[in-house]
Order: sequence, then structure tokens, then C-alpha cells
Amino acid sequence: MNILTRFFVPLALLCCLQSLSAQEAYQKRIEELKTLREQVETQEKEALKDEIRSIETRERDGELTEGEARTLKEEAARKRALNIQDRMDMIDREIALLERNEGDVLGSRRAYAVDSESAEIRIRVNEDPWVVWHGHHRSPPRDRRTYSDLVVAVGFNNALSKGQSLEESPYKLAGSRFFEMGWAWRTRVFQHSNWLRLHYGFSFQFNGLKPENNQYFVADGGETTLQEFEYELDKSKFRMDNLVFPVHFEVGPSRYREYKDRFRYSLKKQFRLGFGGYAGFNMSTRQKLKYTRNGDRVKDKLKRGYNTSDFIYGLSAYAGVDRVLLYAKYDLNPVFQNAETDQHNVSLGLRFDL
Repeated sequence: MNILTRFFVPLALLCCLQSLSAQEAYQKRIEELKTLREQVETQEKEALKDEIRSIETRERDGELTEGEARTLKEEAARKRALNIQDRMDMIDREIALLERNEGDVLGSRRAYAVDSESAEIRIRVNEDPWVVWHGHHRSPPRDRRTYSDLVVAVGFNNALSKGQSLEESPYKLAGSRFFEMGWAWRTRVFQHSNWLRLHYGFSFQFNGLKPENNQYFVADGGETTLQEFEYELDKSKFRMDNLVFPVHFEVGPSRYREYKDRFRYSLKKQFRLGFGGYAGFNMSTRQKLKYTRNGDRVKDKLKRGYNTSDFIYGLSAYAGVDRVLLYAKYDLNPVFQNAETDQHNVSLGLRFDL
């Protein structure tokens, strides 16, 4: 009796669980089909736009005459219209089949299996473990609205006062550089269109300044100024390390791609434009000096506050094709607090979404 209880009770429980799971799975599948039906027309129209753009490009390049291009456009429009009707009919038939049979469709049980990464039920008979049921199922999401990338940027850096040009800057143009590295997420804003995305994440910024004319930074009380160094400097470099959280609105075309079990919007070889800003904190400020004193080579590494702004915020933008972008940023906060003239950090370079 003990053995029968150990075997049949879990088995009965398993049957109940499978019945409930199958019911939930087919209802979920019906909801997915209804959502897909709403997307069919938008998807086909987006695909038609891509085809027409391709035909127009071939016409501009001289590969097609005006008449040939018109014929191809009409054929593409006719094909997409038939696709819309056929796909909707197929979805309607599948929904009707599922509802009529409550998901119990012959030859299709695997398609409506429980959506679970891994599940297992075990029972014991005479202390020996038996695996009664083991399931493993993982399928890619049909629609993926959010992607993530490693973001790396590098380029020239400087600091300017109001009304000052780069030629008047006290910092070396080529020697002052910046480096940025972080992680960013890109989310499609609208459900059935990818022309607008929200780009957000976090980044570590390293903004460097190299003073000209043998100068270095001196913090005197609450003010930081440039002063001439008593020895001939081989190197004078000032660096601010920031942690910021950028947010951009990104616009640009994309290509709609549909596969057997999913669809995607691709930005490969597409133009992108992003504009927005960032805010964060200054983590550290340091200065490196290299010089020769009494015949000895000296290297000073000074890590101090230098009265730099603790709260960092500014505007930024990028534009380019695919993963290589022209990138610019401008700090709205002054580099130094309590300075006679406010200076604002400005950067221009290349950004790579890897």
C-alpha cells in the first residue's frame, strides 16, 4: 500500500499539473496569435517601404528604367496586399482550430507545450528515485524590443569659457583627450514601429586636459588656477573621472526582418541620430607632472579635489551608420567651482556600439 501511494499520488498530481499547464499554454498561444494579427498590416507595410526604397535606389543608379521601376513597385504592393490577407486568414484559422478543440490539436502538442526552461517531477519507490517527467523548453521571444551594447568612445577634449574659441583655449588641442566606456540599453518606444528608440545606460568618463606654456593647476583655498611651474615640464596632465547616466532619444530607419518563429528590426547599415544628455558624479580628480630637477627625473601624481564640480550634467549627441558614430558632449556644469571665469568641458570624437 505504501508503494502504491508513493507512485500513484504523484502520478495523479502530475496529470493534473499537465492538464492545467496545457490549458494555460493554449490560451497564451491564442493571445499571441491575436497580437500577431494586429501587427500583420504594419509589418507588411514596413517591408513594402523597404522594397520600394530598394527599387528607387536601383532606378537612381541606372539599373532600372522608370517603367521597370513602376512595374516592380506595383508587383511589390500586390504581393504585400496578398500577404496581409493570407497571413490574417492563416491566423484566424489557427485561432478557430485551437478554440474549437480547446488546444487539443492532433500532431500539434509540442507547439503548445508548457513554456518552461526546465521542470522535473521525481517520486521514490523503495527509496530509489524515479524521474516521472522531465521537460525542457526554451524558445526565442517573438518580439524583442530591448537590446544592449558595450559603448566605447574616444576623442579630443577641451574646456572653454563663454565667448572663447578653441584657439584661445589654454589647453593643448591634440594633447587633451577623453575616453568613455559603459553599457547601454536601446528600447523601441512604439510597439509596431522602430523609428524612435530610447537609449539609456551608464558610462565612465575620463576627461583629460593638458595645459600649455609650462603651466599646472594649483588649488588655493576655494579657487583653482593655472600657474607657471618652477621647472621645465615634460608633461602636465589633468584628468577628471566621472560616472554618468546618459539618456538619448534615437531616431532613424531600420529594416524589418521576419523569421519562422520571430521577427526583428535591424539597424545594420542604417543611419542613426541620437540626442539627449547625461547626469552623474565626479569620482576623482588627479594631476600628473613629469619634469627634471637637479638632474633627476621626477614624476608627481597628485590626487586631490581641485574644487571640481561634484555633480556632472550636460548635453550629448551622436550620429552615424551602424555601430560607428560621431559623438559630441558638453558639460553644463563648470569644471571648477568658485572660479573667476566658468569653464565647461567639451568633447568630440568617435563612439562605437559594440
